[in-house]
Amino acid sequence: MRRKFVQYDVFSPIPTKGNALAVVVDGTGLTEEQMQNFAAWTNLAETTFIFPPTVAEADYKLRIFTPSREMLFAGHPTLGSCSAWLHAGGVPKKTGLVRQECAIGIVDIDLTGKVAAFIAPPTRIGELPSSNRQAIVNALKISPDRIKGSALLENGPTWHVLELLSAEDVLSVDSSLVRWPDFTPIGLIGPHPQGSECQYEVRMLAPSSGMTEDPITGSLNSAISHWLQAQNRLNSDIVVSQGTVINRNGRVFIKPDPNRKNRTLIGGHTHIIIEGDVYL
Repeated sequence: MRRKFVQYDVFSPIPTKGNALAVVVDGTGLTEEQMQNFAAWTNLAETTFIFPPTVAEADYKLRIFTPSREMLFAGHPTLGSCSAWLHAGGVPKKTGLVRQECAIGIVDIDLTGKVAAFIAPPTRIGELPSSNRQAIVNALKISPDRIKGSALLENGPTWHVLELLSAEDVLSVDSSLVRWPDFTPIGLIGPHPQGSECQYEVRMLAPSSGMTEDPITGSLNSAISHWLQAQNRLNSDIVVSQGTVINRNGRVFIKPDPNRKNRTLIGGHTHIIIEGDVYL
């Protein structure tokens, strides 16, 4: 069957410097095996399939696949798929707001700002077990005196996060030192000097499309935003840089929701790179 297909670049103001996403705009009739096989074939970090919604309040339903498994939620697939749905003629039931149905429930995407931004899903914040923390520190050869804090964050995916004292510390970590699958995804965050374009540098270490880290990770930044907010450290809009080490120019816009306490918005640019048809 001939289906509309779009390949996006997400979370960068510069096309091809963000995170790639494949979107099959109409997934109706596809089996789970067909979707998984196609996601393996694209060999991108994520491939998504858009379906009619199954609940009245949603505008569409989304399924998200990596080359090896289905995901409950992911950030750049949410923004890219929303853009693809709108580009294909989708009209939100409510002006300025798209409601995406996915495995974790309804995710709202706000269209009223300079860039589209999804409402960060609830995040379970816990203490990073000392054994996990020590294993990460040992593997990445991080000096303990450069660690400011750590957390175990869960918003669909589970993130083992270390906060380092500076963006320079984050950028200096050698991701090739980690051996997979000994570890689950590792998040690193550190502040840039005051007055910089971006307030934080973030890295997500885990296999992604043949690389040792993900270019730009909306779901990790989403979880981090709730962590910062829980510590009363997210009192204004911030910009996060990601992908620097692997020659990307990721920019994630994080905003505390002015209308609701304990809620954040995660925004970024989207660009169509490839558009056409796929036969599935």
